[in-house]
Amino acid sequence: MKSKGLPQKVCAACGRPFAWRRKWARDWEAVRYCSDRCRRQGRMRPGGHGATA
Repeated sequence: MKSKGLPQKVCAACGRPFAWRRKWARDWEAVRYCSDRCRRQGRMRPGGHGATA
């Protein structure tokens, strides 16, 4: 079921749109990721773990 009338953003990690949730009411402006998984992936730098120079 699609929510109508709720603000949406695009996830900084996966690029998918996500809608406002009640738990984000206080800090909606600071929300950048759609899930904890994307938040963890978004913080990793390219060539992070196991990369050789």
